[in-house]
Amino acid sequence: MKESIKALEQRLDYQFKDTQLITQALTHKSYKKTNNNERLEFLGDAVLDLIVGEYLYMKFPSKSEGELSRLRASLVNDKSFKNLALELDLGNHILISAAEENNKGRDKDSLLSNTFEAIIGAIYLDNGIKSATKAAITLLEKVYPKIDMQTLFKDYKTLLQEFTQANFGTIPEYTLVRSSGPDHNKEFEMAVLLRGKELAIACATTKKEAEQKAAKKAFKILEKDTH
Repeated sequence: MKESIKALEQRLDYQFKDTQLITQALTHKSYKKTNNNERLEFLGDAVLDLIVGEYLYMKFPSKSEGELSRLRASLVNDKSFKNLALELDLGNHILISAAEENNKGRDKDSLLSNTFEAIIGAIYLDNGIKSATKAAITLLEKVYPKIDMQTLFKDYKTLLQEFTQANFGTIPEYTLVRSSGPDHNKEFEMAVLLRGKELAIACATTKKEAEQKAAKKAFKILEKDTH
């Protein structure tokens, strides 16, 4: 375990004063019912929300509150944290049970994301917000060298789903309204619905593109209404 911790510290460019904290951060509940990483995960989630929020606030001084919220939502989520965890090779350091090992737990997005949050929570407790910020932002900029609206928001279907899950506790549905034209030049009209209510309609030469366009329209409508 000592060698594993040392290797992880090198990747983090941070050495723990209290190695019990990093050991706890790497301990999944399946491995140890008590003293696992759930409490550190809870703390790390809040710390990362603040760190990324401040980072974006300083990086984009002309962005509105809504734009900053969208940027933060695209970076502070399981998918993003999983990518940061992969950069740290966390999967090879986590302590999990044999059953979880057989269930491919080391590759699970949620497990990797939660462990990353726990790691940041552990650094925060070990040496404060400055060290946690340095570790998180260094890693963030390495994994996401280009952080801007265009790069992060290409997939509006994913963005809309995350938004509706967070704000309405449900996900949108897509349905074909109509298709027209010859087979070699068809046009599809897709509608996006939330709880059976139509939010937006869009047309394109493929169903996927029409869904993306409809999702973009719907997201902008919902975001405006929410704010």
